[in-house]
Amino acid sequence: MRFIVQRVAHASVTIEGKVEGAIDNGFMVLIGIRDDDTKEIADKMVDKLIKLRIFEDENGKSNIDLDAVGGGLLLISQFTLYADCKKGNRPSYIRAAKPDLAIPLYDYIVDECKKRVSKVETGVFGADMKVELLNDGPFTIVLDSDEIM
Repeated sequence: MRFIVQRVAHASVTIEGKVEGAIDNGFMVLIGIRDDDTKEIADKMVDKLIKLRIFEDENGKSNIDLDAVGGGLLLISQFTLYADCKKGNRPSYIRAAKPDLAIPLYDYIVDECKKRVSKVETGVFGADMKVELLNDGPFTIVLDSDEIM
């Protein structure tokens, strides 16, 4: 599982001209689910995400978490995070989970985040989404379950 976490001043996702989800201060998170991911992996990834201390404290150090700043989450499914570009110029997505696994796991991640964060917004799985954000920093973190498990 991969989360691309961007600290944002604001972010939104639009589908067919309608804003589907939007947050102010917080994290915009692209979520990639692999074919062998589980709820147990999702639990650890969500815990790491929620506890990330990447907001600046009074000394300008990245030392404050999402809860302390009252931040929100914008969670967006992104199967292309598992693009394999080793051969040729057309990416393969063979390791990305198929929708029958990915959708329930994505929904699980959203539900678990909602238990711990007051504002959680989402895109729509599989939709053609337009994502806008103002990256604050810029600050981008890659969380990969292969590295934190």
